[in-house]
This record gives sequence, C-alpha cells and structure tokens, in this order.
Amino acid sequence: MAKRDYYEVLGVNKNASETEIKKAYRKLAIQYHPDKNPGDKEAEEKFKEASEAYEVLSDPQKRTQYDQFGHSTNGGFGNYQSHGYSNVNFEDIFGDFEDIFNMFGGGGSRRSSGRSGTQRRQGSDLLFELEITFEEAAFGATRQIKVPKMETCTKCGGSGANSPEDVETCATCGGRGQVRRTQGFFSLTQTCPDCRGAGRKIKNKCSHCHGVGKVRVEKSLSVNIPAGVETGNRLRLNGEGESGQNGGPAGDLYIQLTVKPHAIFEREGNNVYCDVPVSFVTVTLGGEVEVPTLTGKAKLKIPEGTQTGKIFRLKGKGIADIHGRTIGDQLVRIVVHTPTKLSARQKELLLELQKELGDSAASGNGFWDKVKGMFE
Repeated sequence: MAKRDYYEVLGVNKNASETEIKKAYRKLAIQYHPDKNPGDKEAEEKFKEASEAYEVLSDPQKRTQYDQFGHSTNGGFGNYQSHGYSNVNFEDIFGDFEDIFNMFGGGGSRRSSGRSGTQRRQGSDLLFELEITFEEAAFGATRQIKVPKMETCTKCGGSGANSPEDVETCATCGGRGQVRRTQGFFSLTQTCPDCRGAGRKIKNKCSHCHGVGKVRVEKSLSVNIPAGVETGNRLRLNGEGESGQNGGPAGDLYIQLTVKPHAIFEREGNNVYCDVPVSFVTVTLGGEVEVPTLTGKAKLKIPEGTQTGKIFRLKGKGIADIHGRTIGDQLVRIVVHTPTKLSARQKELLLELQKELGDSAASGNGFWDKVKGMFE
C-alpha cells in the first residue's frame, strides 16, 4: 500500500511553518494516542503514521530531502524505516500543556522546569505602609521603622540542618531533585516526592529554625523620605525584602506612603491652600494680617474692600517638586469673620452703620440688578 503524503497526513500545506506542523501533529497525537484508544489498531496505525510524518517534517534536513524526492526510493523516503514514535520529543510537543499524563488519563503532575529545590531563588518583595506628617512630606525626613520578615537562619546558614553531617543526598532522586516517570510511550520528569525537589534530606533539623532554613525577625531600618512626596508614592529599599533561597538574592522592600491631613493646609499639586479669617473692619478698610506658612509666619496686605473668598498668592511658599526643580506657591483664601456675642453698644454701632450705608450695603456688586433682569 502506497504511503500517504506526509503533509496530507498532518493536514497542512507544503508551506506550513514549523509551529503549524507541530500544532497539527499535537492535535493528531492527542486524538489517536494508544493510551486513549486501547486495543484500537486503526488508531495506533494513524498515530504511528502521524508520528512518522512529524519526525520527517520537523527536521529541516529531512524535510528538504522529502520535498525533493518524496517517498521515491531514489534518495527519498520510500525505504525510510521509521523508528515508530521513539524519536519524537513528546515533552517538546506537549510542553505547553499543564499535565501531559492527565491529558492521556494518567495521574502525573505538572512538568518541572528544573531542580526547583536546589535552584537559587530570589526572595519575595515586601510592602510596608508608612504614615507621615504633612511637614515630612513637604520637606523630607528620616524615619526609623521596624519591618517583620523572614531571614536566613544564622545558626544553620539556611540549610535547615543541625550540622553539615545531618544533610544527606536523597536516595530516591540521587540529589537531582527530580525523578523520571514513564507511562505508555512517554518518559517525563517530575519533582521528587521524597525530598520535594530539594535533592537532599535532613536527618536532624536545626534547633533554631526547625528545619525551615529561615527565621522571623524584626529588622530596624532607616528610611530617607525625599521632599515633595505624596500619598500613594512608593520608596524602594533594594535587598531589604525576604531572604533568597539556596544563596539567591534577597527581595526588595517597598515603602507605601500615606500623608496625614493637616489642620490648616491643603495640598494641590505643589501648591498649598489655607483659609485665613479676617475681620469685617480689615476687609472693609484694608490692612495687614499675619498668615501661617510652612516655614513660619508671613505678612499679607489686604486691600480696602476685599471680598470674602478672595485668593492671594504667596510666591515660593508651597512645596518643592519631588525632583527639586520647582517650588509651588501658597494660596491664601480670605474668609470674613462674623463676630458673635456682641455687646449692646456694638450692636447699636452696627445698626447706625447700616443706616448710613443704606441699600448699598446689600447691593452685592449688582447682584439684585441681575436677579431683577431674570424676571423682566
């Protein structure tokens, strides 16, 4: 019986890429694999046929030869003796699947990418939340913090053993951390069940860390907070996270900042806002008032007839940009202070003033003229 064209067997065209060929073969291998079709001779033959086609077409040299001569005996694959599917790298074909054995009805585990237990691994990053004052955010500060974390045990050096003599090579995997498992036509590696990938076993555990290799500590650190930070900013301290495994580098520590609200100031970008109460007399006649700033008190001139809500700008009295390039301003919002608990004489004087001012006191810069215009 004449052999079918290899491209036809896999269901791809002759210009198919290596990825397309692999994908097509994987689909057929799943469909016709003998483990999924026990006792089905036809499925087994189709699986062998697909494996033979893939073995040729996945090899650039063999594929070129096949494209030139096909199955002809003159240098082609007419007398090609396939080694069944033993030459096909199934781990490469099915490497994208989570569990090859499960796919074919077995009970294996996920394919391991190496000796996980003995590999150098970087420690985990840590997050520490730090609340700072408005002034610390504005001018910068140095804060001392205590961070709870896991560090390499100083007694055993991270081995988890009471002494070097208490560490022995795992007899099951021979120290490799993996064992090879064969099922059907597949031979795959998986994490050693005895040492869990460590490649070694401990006879007597370290009395300090109880075999973990790490201990929980509370480490004191100095944190430099740059001027201009805001709520939500993060600072990174390299190498201050969890200790690495098997000699791997430590992770990093991230400081998450939250700025406490201020009793007087509010921040908007690099500018600072504050409300300053001013007497009715001062805004009416004009004068000078003292206003608080982040660096102390400052004098502010109030022009005659200043209205409540008027905003004055104090240049350079805000917060420096976190990069130190610019400094914001302070914006002072005037709030007219209404006196309470007036004496009889004070009330009398106000009534006299109101009589002198007449309707102009309630004119509101033409407010009632605008209201009147709405209804005409």
